[in-house]
This record gives sequence, C-alpha cells and structure tokens, in this order.
Amino acid sequence: MSVPSWVANPMFGITLSVAAYSAAQLIHKRWSWLHPLFVCSCFIICLLLSFRIPYSAYKAGADYLTLLLGPATVALGVPLYKHAGLIRKQLTGILIAVTFGSLAGIAGAAALIGLLGGSREILLSMLPKSVSSPIAIEISSRLGGLPELTAVLTVLTGLCGSMIGRKLLFWLGFRNALPIGIAIGTAAHGIGTARLIKDSEIEGSMSGFAMGAAGIITSILFIPIYWWIG
Repeated sequence: MSVPSWVANPMFGITLSVAAYSAAQLIHKRWSWLHPLFVCSCFIICLLLSFRIPYSAYKAGADYLTLLLGPATVALGVPLYKHAGLIRKQLTGILIAVTFGSLAGIAGAAALIGLLGGSREILLSMLPKSVSSPIAIEISSRLGGLPELTAVLTVLTGLCGSMIGRKLLFWLGFRNALPIGIAIGTAAHGIGTARLIKDSEIEGSMSGFAMGAAGIITSILFIPIYWWIG
C-alpha cells in the first residue's frame, strides 16, 4: 500500500513519538499511576490502526530515537556507581535474591501458559519476558519462540511492573530501598528501573544492578532449558 511522502519521511515517526510522549507526560501529571510509555504506546498504536499507516513508515523515524536507548541505559550506571559501596556490602544477598527472582519469573510464565493451554511457541516466547528486550529476544529466538511476541510481552511486563510494582511491594510491607529496587529490577527490567529512579536514586541504582545481574543469570539459567527442549 502506497503512503503519502510526508508519512514515509523519517520526521513523521520522530515527531509522532515526541508529541505522543509529551502528551503522555501531561496525562501522567494528572493521573500519576498511568505510565507515560503505556499511554504513549496506546496512542501511537490507535493512530496507526485508525489511519491505516504501515508500521514500517512509522519505524523509519522511530529507529532514530531507538539509537538513544544505548546512552540512556549507560546513564543508569551513574547512580549505580554512586551507591557501589552499598551493593558490595549486600552483594551475596542481592545475587541470591536475583537468582530466585529470575527462577520465579520463568516458572510463573510457564505455569500461566500451562494453565491457559497456550502453545509451545507462546510458552517459549514468554519464558524470558522479565529481562531487558535485547536479551529476551535473543533467548526467545534461540529457544524457537517468536521474537516479535517476546518483545511485546517484555515491554508489557516492564510497564506493569513500573505502574503497580512499587505500590504492590508497599502493600506487602516492604519499605526499604534495597528490596524494592532488587525486586523491580529483577522483574521489570529497564522500564521499571527508569520509573524507580525518578522517585529514589538508591532504589533506582539497586534496580539497575539487579536488571544487569538478572540478564546474566537468566541467560545462564536458560542453558539447561535449551539443552532440554533441544
């Protein structure tokens, strides 16, 4: 399907992304529980579907913004460095918590798909949903899952964790920055970490470390799974 030249221009994707996120930020100020990325994503999806704009036309511009994810992720290392002493003191406990959290995430995904009667492809696509997207997509493709579905499930996991994770932990009685950060970083990767760092630098630094550790640990945990299903 042919598209207008202004839609095919990369500036369309960039402008739409920036405008949608700016509007989402204004909505977030009114309803703080709504994550800007959730609102922004829903708005862009609805607009593309309503006007039958091919995703490839939007992606041509959005890919330029994707390049900024690298520097943004590296920037998470700044608060982590500032609180490196606290991490060193609790390193053993943190690694144990991240390991069990990663196992729980994999087991929970398998149990949910099993209860709902999902297919093998959906199961393999959902198993690595709790780590950051690049790692999850690579694991999914190695297992024989659907990387595209994995990307969607990973983002949804991060969004859900960022919107309700901290409140849920508070409701369960957790108040200390260390367990909150470790839990969110392990379960909700970068999106959850970005949300925490807005409220607490310590929570954000703990979450950033947990996110990185969970990526490494989860990759190792999937080695026997890969051998088993292979």
